[in-house]
Amino acid sequence: MSVTESWSRVMTLLREHAPADHADLPGPATEQMLAAAEERMGISLHGDLRTWLLQNNLDLPEGDVDDEVACCGFDGFPDEGSFFLGIRAMERLHANRSTSCGFDPPDQPASPFWRNEWIPFLSDQDGWMGKFVDVRDGRVGSWFVGDPTVTGEYESMAQYFDSVAETLTRIADGISPVCRFAEGRLVWS
Repeated sequence: MSVTESWSRVMTLLREHAPADHADLPGPATEQMLAAAEERMGISLHGDLRTWLLQNNLDLPEGDVDDEVACCGFDGFPDEGSFFLGIRAMERLHANRSTSCGFDPPDQPASPFWRNEWIPFLSDQDGWMGKFVDVRDGRVGSWFVGDPTVTGEYESMAQYFDSVAETLTRIADGISPVCRFAEGRLVWS
């Protein structure tokens, strides 16, 4: 399954079961936005990440951005306490994590906490944890400050979005112990 198909599955489930949350999501990024972000970051986006952003750029409107937090996004989606990032938030977090030598810490190139080739696409508001796409091969990994970084957690963004769709299906079926759909929104307990 492609990233377009997997994300469409997520959006279909969200539109069907949480139409108010779905309606809050902004439109797509433009090629110009992505090219400018790539230039500022000094790295090309992986094709799956580019394809996803061209479907939905999940940046908050400028007026809703809180400068006091490291990352901003639509709270409570895909889970409580984390959110998908739009291109501006990705850039900001990438800049915060990037180093001049390309990885951190500089004396551990084989197993770094962070590599500049990793582009975050999901985070908590503090930027302490989240998921990233490795632009070298498209695999999805995760980080949590203070714990080892996990690379290759998912083979692709499509596989990751399939897992999000499975979670939304469990919520819709009423078998999630921590979330339900109510009044057109995801509600976490």
